[in-house]
Amino acid sequence: MQAEKIILGIDPGTTIMGFGIISIKGGKMELISIHELMLSKYPNHETKLKYIFERTLSLIDEFHPDEVALEAPFFGKNVQSMLKLGRAQGVAMAASLYRGIPITEYSPKKIKMAITGNGNASKEQVAAMLKSLLSLKEFPTKYLDASDGLAAAVCHHFNSGNLVSDKKFSGWDAFLKQNPDRMK
Repeated sequence: MQAEKIILGIDPGTTIMGFGIISIKGGKMELISIHELMLSKYPNHETKLKYIFERTLSLIDEFHPDEVALEAPFFGKNVQSMLKLGRAQGVAMAASLYRGIPITEYSPKKIKMAITGNGNASKEQVAAMLKSLLSLKEFPTKYLDASDGLAAAVCHHFNSGNLVSDKKFSGWDAFLKQNPDRMK
């Protein structure tokens, strides 16, 4: 009998962090939870990072995922936004690695391609396909950041066993070996 696998997907953000958790058992995918962490109410970037770290740890402690899938920041024109988004992703990564959960990072295009077959699909198209894939009557949230987190988890399931990212880390040692420039 095949064991259950739980995947936590995270779309890190500095205004809204979206997450989705799925269970895979016997090849059947089922939604466990989808939600978002609203960060705009916090007074500064440092406080937001603290809450991202704490919420990621609490999700791991509550749902005991076997793996974490993260949406990688996309390259935009605003360097300050990129830095803040990268920090948010780094904090979510650190929380996962702190609990010993392997993480895999996926580009937004790879996630959209895995879910819809179109790397340029809109967030609404991704959400609609997730609703269909998971046989949901209604989508449980109005925030597309939450569906982006769920999409990362589903993308990871679809690509399990296939190396679709060169950014797969099983712990701090693996992360540091693949990122020697970050030890400075």
